[in-house]
Formats: sequence, structure tokens, C-alpha cells
Amino acid sequence: MLTSNSANASDSPNGSSEILRPSEMEIRTESLQAGNSPAETSPFNARAYYDALFAAHGPQHWWPGRTHFEIIVGAILVQNTSWTNVATAIEHLRRAKLLTPRAIEKISTPRLQRLIRSSGYFRQKTKKLKAFVRFLRHEYQGSLNKMFRAPTQTLRDQLLAIHGIGPETADSILLYAAKHPVFVVDAYTRRILERHGHPDARLGYEDVRQLFERNLAPDVALYNEFHALIVHTGKHFCRSRDPRCGECPLKPLLPATSSATPPQQSVRTVDVLSNALGKSLSEPPSPDPLFATPTERTTAAAL
Repeated sequence: MLTSNSANASDSPNGSSEILRPSEMEIRTESLQAGNSPAETSPFNARAYYDALFAAHGPQHWWPGRTHFEIIVGAILVQNTSWTNVATAIEHLRRAKLLTPRAIEKISTPRLQRLIRSSGYFRQKTKKLKAFVRFLRHEYQGSLNKMFRAPTQTLRDQLLAIHGIGPETADSILLYAAKHPVFVVDAYTRRILERHGHPDARLGYEDVRQLFERNLAPDVALYNEFHALIVHTGKHFCRSRDPRCGECPLKPLLPATSSATPPQQSVRTVDVLSNALGKSLSEPPSPDPLFATPTERTTAAAL
């Protein structure tokens, strides 16, 4: 299994596997798009949030996967399902010796559908896997190493152009497989920020991502650990319903006027993930349909 410690050791500036804490910084909840005037302008102290979460939960050892390609497959299959279902599908692919780009491209569509059926939306996800490996062959001669060496923005734009890959999936591939410093945003991130008075409710996925990236050092290990800690907190403390604010390590950072009961709008925003709250502690999150691609939204709505 690739862990945040071992996988990122060579990507840290000092070459160590130590979990890096952000330097002194402050994220201000200001709109990142022209014309948006946030209702809330109080500062968000990223160091305080990260330190509180790390002290309480420690390293999360993300993303579960034996190879970089397996991480990519997992990032695609985990859309709109639990990691338990994905793990079953990946095990089926592993036993069939199909966890390589070439094998995924050559396998018949019906057989691939059968092998990944446990992940749900298996017909759509088969198309997504096939689309990714075709892209890899056409653009990078089938080499993940060549793909990983591409400039971050170039690769991100290319990934987003692939059928069925939205911002969260693309950023998960960039951060966890390619080791590019791209912060992954999900429903847990937004839920925690909103309940703590950040950010303006109108900010979209790109706004929230840039909110972090503009105020954090571009460090793979840091982004990896911070995102994993946010997901752990969102699943077990800052839940969509019945949040455990009194037990949460972020309780001292709650605004004085905050209530343990979130606004109804915030509950609806993330309620689609409530069925995932029972997953294992080390699993990656399912993508947030709020930030999904049009294809992902259409697929989810059809069920």
C-alpha cells in the first residue's frame, strides 16, 4: 500500500517522510471570482486547523493502493459509492491481472463491467476507465511516468477533458498518484468551512481549491495529510446530520455564534454523502455530486 509517508518522501523539499505542517499563514474568506462579495470576512487560520486535526488524529496514510495506476482506478471507481465496494472491484481486477493501463484497454467491455460491478454505475465507470487509458496511450504513449512529468495545469486540463472525470477525481489523481501539489476539495471540506463561517456560500469548487492553494505552500505531503484529516473529521465529527461538535478537535475554532445544528441548506448540500459515513478510517472519499461533472450529475440523477 502506498501511504502518504512513504509515497511522498521524495517529493518533500528535504526528502524526508516527515509529515509537514504549514508555515504561519492565514486564509481569508474572500471571493476569488470578480463580483462576489462575501458575507463573511473573518480570517481562517489554516495552521490552527491543521495542527488541531493532526494532533487529534495523526497521519492518515492515504491513498490506499499498491501502484499509481491502482490509485487512479480507485479514484474513478469511488465516484458515488463507498470504498468497500471499490475495494471489492479492485481485488477482482487484481486477481484477473488487469491492473495495468494496457490490460484495461484490451479487456472486453462486458468482462470489465462484470469485474467492477460492485462499485456501482459499472457501465459508466467502464467507459471512464477505457477513456482514461486511451488518453494515456494517445497523449503519453501509455506511460504514467511521462504523464506525471507534465506541467500541473496542463495535465489537470487534460484530465478534465476526459469523459467522466470531474474536478475532484482529476485532483485526486494529480495529488495522490502523480504527486502534484493540487489541493483536493470535497463536500467535507466545504461543510467544515461553512459551519465555521467560511467561505461565502456562493464559492464553487475552483474557488475553494484556490482558497487553500493561494494560502498554503505548494507541498504534496501537506496537501495529502490536510485533505485526509478533513475527510476523517467530516465523516466522524462534522457529519451532515447529528454533528458531534462538542467532541470535535475543531470545537475551539468554532465561531462564538455557531450552533451545533447546521443550517438546513448546508445539510441538504452534503446529505448525498450521508450513506458513506460508515466507511473505514483510511478510505478515500466519494466525490461530491455538488462539484461533479454534468455527466456525473446526470448519472446520479438517473438512479
